[in-house]
Amino acid sequence: MEPFIRSDQYNFIRAQTQILINGHAAANDIHVIHTLKNLAQEKVQKLFVELTDGQRQLINPILTVKDKTSAEAYLAELKAYVIPFKLITEQTLKKLFPKAKKLKLPLLEEIDLRELSYLGWNDKGSNKKFIIAPLDNRLKGLQGTFTPSNKKGICALCNGYEELGLFMSETKGSGQDNFIKRGNYICRDSLTCNHNLTELDKLHDFIGRLTS
Repeated sequence: MEPFIRSDQYNFIRAQTQILINGHAAANDIHVIHTLKNLAQEKVQKLFVELTDGQRQLINPILTVKDKTSAEAYLAELKAYVIPFKLITEQTLKKLFPKAKKLKLPLLEEIDLRELSYLGWNDKGSNKKFIIAPLDNRLKGLQGTFTPSNKKGICALCNGYEELGLFMSETKGSGQDNFIKRGNYICRDSLTCNHNLTELDKLHDFIGRLTS
């Protein structure tokens, strides 16, 4: 079976297993547990437009999750079917960021590409943050200044409560010398941000708004 689960969908499923673990630990009423299990199954199935019989058989054992051990076993089986982020080459990097000289990718061999909805990293030399994300079936490159806020808050991409920084990107306006700065507070650590993502709407809105 080919991978069919996006990273954000996998994160959503993982969050549902935690709800089931908490429910089993806190509730003594079998009807409450039954309702939680059915809701989790329904929410997970709604993530996918269409499932084959084989894919459904892989997803449905969420009903068996009741503790950390069963959740880890279930998620480990699912992870083999998570679609990895596209491998970025130096050539792709130069195409996405033609003006960024001597720009280096993070060590991708140290990153599980199945855990990425987007690739983001901080370039300490330039105090910039670089983001590569798919949008409308093509990769988009986004760069901007990144100023750590040294405090926690709600990330504009993943909605998680994390250490933030202000990302600001400059885009060309209507006039010849007119430039517009746009940005928002996002996670300082892009891997943490990726782990928090359970849907892509905010990420896509952010990328679209700053690259338009």
